[in-house]
Amino acid sequence: MSNLSRRSFTLGALAGVPLLAACGNGVGSKGAERIDARVDSTLNHLYTNYPNTQSLAAKSTGMLVMPLVTEAGFGLGGGYGRGALRINDTTVDYYSATKGSIGLQIGAQQFAHVMFFMTEDALEKFRRSNGWAAGADIEYVFNDRGENIRAETTTATAPVVAVIFGQAGLLAGASLEGMKYSRIIP
Repeated sequence: MSNLSRRSFTLGALAGVPLLAACGNGVGSKGAERIDARVDSTLNHLYTNYPNTQSLAAKSTGMLVMPLVTEAGFGLGGGYGRGALRINDTTVDYYSATKGSIGLQIGAQQFAHVMFFMTEDALEKFRRSNGWAAGADIEYVFNDRGENIRAETTTATAPVVAVIFGQAGLLAGASLEGMKYSRIIP
Protein backbone atom coordinates (compact mmCIF):
# COMPACT_ATOMS: atom_id res chain seq x y z
CA MET A 1 0.00 0.00 0.00
CA SER A 2 1.37 3.41 -0.89
CA ASN A 3 0.88 6.68 0.91
CA LEU A 4 -0.64 9.47 -1.07
CA SER A 5 1.12 12.73 -0.27
CA ARG A 6 -0.54 16.12 -0.44
CA ARG A 7 1.69 17.05 -3.34
CA SER A 8 0.68 13.94 -5.35
CA PHE A 9 -2.98 14.51 -4.60
CA THR A 10 -2.79 18.19 -5.59
CA LEU A 11 -0.92 17.45 -8.83
CA GLY A 12 -3.41 14.69 -9.69
CA ALA A 13 -6.36 16.98 -9.00
CA LEU A 14 -4.87 19.80 -11.08
CA ALA A 15 -4.20 17.40 -13.95
CA GLY A 16 -7.90 16.45 -13.95
CA VAL A 17 -9.16 20.07 -14.12
CA PRO A 18 -8.87 20.39 -17.92
CA LEU A 19 -10.87 17.20 -18.37
CA LEU A 20 -13.61 18.43 -16.07
CA ALA A 21 -13.61 21.90 -17.64
CA ALA A 22 -14.20 20.41 -21.08
CA CYS A 23 -17.32 18.56 -19.90
CA GLY A 24 -19.68 21.54 -19.98
CA ASN A 25 -18.28 23.81 -22.67
CA GLY A 26 -20.56 22.67 -25.50
CA VAL A 27 -17.81 21.28 -27.72
CA GLY A 28 -19.11 18.15 -29.39
CA SER A 29 -22.64 18.50 -27.98
CA LYS A 30 -25.82 18.56 -30.02
CA GLY A 31 -27.16 21.63 -28.16
CA ALA A 32 -26.63 24.01 -31.09
CA GLU A 33 -28.35 21.63 -33.53
CA ARG A 34 -31.34 21.30 -31.19
CA ILE A 35 -31.65 25.06 -30.78
CA ASP A 36 -31.35 25.65 -34.54
CA ALA A 37 -34.03 23.02 -35.27
CA ARG A 38 -36.37 24.65 -32.73
CA VAL A 39 -35.65 28.11 -34.18
CA ASP A 40 -36.47 26.87 -37.70
CA SER A 41 -39.72 25.33 -36.45
CA THR A 42 -40.64 28.50 -34.55
CA LEU A 43 -40.02 30.72 -37.58
CA ASN A 44 -42.08 28.40 -39.79
CA HIS A 45 -44.94 28.58 -37.25
CA LEU A 46 -44.62 32.38 -37.02
CA TYR A 47 -44.64 32.94 -40.78
CA THR A 48 -47.48 30.45 -41.36
CA ASN A 49 -49.78 31.76 -38.64
CA TYR A 50 -48.78 35.42 -38.81
CA PRO A 51 -47.84 36.06 -42.47
CA ASN A 52 -47.40 39.79 -41.99
CA THR A 53 -44.31 39.13 -39.86
CA GLN A 54 -42.42 38.13 -43.03
CA SER A 55 -42.26 41.78 -44.09
CA LEU A 56 -41.07 42.69 -40.58
CA ALA A 57 -38.31 40.07 -40.89
CA ALA A 58 -37.35 41.36 -44.34
CA LYS A 59 -36.92 44.90 -42.98
CA SER A 60 -34.95 43.85 -39.88
CA THR A 61 -31.16 43.70 -39.60
CA GLY A 62 -31.32 40.65 -37.33
CA MET A 63 -33.66 38.50 -35.24
CA LEU A 64 -33.33 36.91 -31.82
CA VAL A 65 -35.58 33.84 -31.84
CA MET A 66 -36.53 32.30 -28.48
CA PRO A 67 -38.53 29.16 -29.37
CA LEU A 68 -39.66 28.34 -25.83
CA VAL A 69 -39.58 30.43 -22.67
CA THR A 70 -41.08 28.81 -19.58
CA GLU A 71 -42.09 30.95 -16.64
CA ALA A 72 -43.85 30.36 -13.33
CA GLY A 73 -44.73 32.52 -10.40
CA PHE A 74 -46.29 32.56 -6.97
CA GLY A 75 -45.48 36.00 -5.59
CA LEU A 76 -41.93 35.68 -6.87
CA GLY A 77 -41.54 34.39 -10.40
CA GLY A 78 -38.91 33.37 -12.87
CA GLY A 79 -38.46 32.05 -16.36
CA TYR A 80 -35.83 30.66 -18.70
CA GLY A 81 -35.37 29.87 -22.39
CA ARG A 82 -32.67 29.46 -25.03
CA GLY A 83 -32.55 30.68 -28.61
CA ALA A 84 -30.44 31.97 -31.46
CA LEU A 85 -29.52 35.29 -33.03
CA ARG A 86 -29.91 35.20 -36.80
CA ILE A 87 -28.52 37.67 -39.28
CA ASN A 88 -29.39 37.13 -42.95
CA ASP A 89 -31.03 33.78 -42.04
CA THR A 90 -27.78 32.50 -40.52
CA THR A 91 -27.25 31.75 -36.83
CA VAL A 92 -24.39 33.88 -35.50
CA ASP A 93 -24.79 33.43 -31.71
CA TYR A 94 -26.82 31.57 -29.11
CA TYR A 95 -28.52 33.26 -26.16
CA SER A 96 -30.37 32.42 -22.98
CA ALA A 97 -33.22 34.52 -21.61
CA THR A 98 -33.61 34.70 -17.84
CA LYS A 99 -36.72 36.36 -16.50
CA GLY A 100 -37.51 37.51 -12.97
CA SER A 101 -40.66 39.05 -11.51
CA ILE A 102 -42.21 40.06 -8.22
CA GLY A 103 -45.79 40.97 -7.42
CA LEU A 104 -49.26 39.52 -7.17
CA GLN A 105 -48.99 36.56 -9.52
CA ILE A 106 -49.77 32.88 -9.64
CA GLY A 107 -49.46 30.25 -12.37
CA ALA A 108 -47.18 29.10 -15.14
CA GLN A 109 -46.98 29.59 -18.88
CA GLN A 110 -44.82 28.96 -21.92
CA PHE A 111 -44.43 31.18 -24.94
CA ALA A 112 -42.20 31.92 -27.90
CA HIS A 113 -40.93 35.29 -28.96
CA VAL A 114 -38.92 36.85 -31.72
CA MET A 115 -37.13 40.15 -31.35
CA PHE A 116 -36.65 41.99 -34.64
CA PHE A 117 -33.74 44.46 -34.61
CA MET A 118 -34.86 47.20 -36.97
CA THR A 119 -31.62 49.24 -36.95
CA GLU A 120 -27.95 48.35 -37.18
CA ASP A 121 -27.33 50.42 -34.06
CA ALA A 122 -29.84 48.39 -31.99
CA LEU A 123 -28.33 45.13 -33.23
CA GLU A 124 -24.77 46.26 -32.45
CA LYS A 125 -25.74 47.43 -28.95
CA PHE A 126 -27.31 44.04 -28.30
CA ARG A 127 -24.32 42.08 -29.59
CA ARG A 128 -21.66 44.19 -27.83
CA SER A 129 -23.31 44.31 -24.42
CA ASN A 130 -22.50 41.91 -21.61
CA GLY A 131 -26.01 40.68 -20.97
CA TRP A 132 -28.84 42.84 -22.17
CA ALA A 133 -32.05 43.61 -20.35
CA ALA A 134 -35.24 44.31 -22.25
CA GLY A 135 -36.21 47.91 -21.59
CA ALA A 136 -38.38 50.76 -22.70
CA ASP A 137 -36.90 50.86 -26.21
CA ILE A 138 -38.72 47.67 -27.21
CA GLU A 139 -42.22 47.56 -28.60
CA TYR A 140 -44.11 44.37 -27.73
CA VAL A 141 -46.88 42.88 -29.85
CA PHE A 142 -49.04 40.44 -27.89
CA ASN A 143 -52.00 39.84 -30.17
CA ASP A 144 -52.58 36.26 -31.32
CA ARG A 145 -54.28 37.31 -34.55
CA GLY A 146 -52.02 37.25 -37.61
CA GLU A 147 -53.87 40.09 -39.31
CA ASN A 148 -52.99 42.43 -36.46
CA ILE A 149 -49.25 41.71 -36.31
CA ARG A 150 -47.72 43.82 -39.04
CA ALA A 151 -44.96 46.31 -39.60
CA GLU A 152 -46.61 49.70 -39.55
CA THR A 153 -44.98 53.10 -39.38
CA THR A 154 -44.97 52.93 -35.57
CA THR A 155 -43.24 49.56 -35.41
CA ALA A 156 -40.97 50.13 -38.39
CA THR A 157 -39.35 53.12 -36.67
CA ALA A 158 -38.87 51.36 -33.33
CA PRO A 159 -35.29 50.09 -32.78
CA VAL A 160 -36.51 46.67 -31.57
CA VAL A 161 -39.88 44.98 -32.07
CA ALA A 162 -40.72 41.87 -30.03
CA VAL A 163 -43.49 39.55 -31.18
CA ILE A 164 -44.77 37.21 -28.48
CA PHE A 165 -46.90 34.26 -29.61
CA GLY A 166 -47.80 30.65 -28.90
CA GLN A 167 -48.77 31.26 -25.28
CA ALA A 168 -49.87 28.18 -23.35
CA GLY A 169 -50.75 27.92 -19.69
CA LEU A 170 -52.19 30.39 -17.24
CA LEU A 171 -50.33 33.12 -15.38
CA ALA A 172 -52.46 35.78 -13.71
CA GLY A 173 -51.66 38.84 -11.67
CA ALA A 174 -49.77 42.10 -11.72
CA SER A 175 -46.02 42.22 -11.31
CA LEU A 176 -42.81 44.07 -12.04
CA GLU A 177 -40.60 42.04 -14.32
CA GLY A 178 -37.49 42.10 -16.45
CA MET A 179 -35.69 39.79 -18.84
CA LYS A 180 -31.95 39.48 -19.37
CA TYR A 181 -30.37 37.98 -22.47
CA SER A 182 -26.90 36.45 -22.19
CA ARG A 183 -24.69 34.87 -24.83
CA ILE A 184 -24.18 31.11 -24.29
CA ILE A 185 -22.33 28.16 -25.75
CA PRO A 186 -25.01 25.44 -26.08
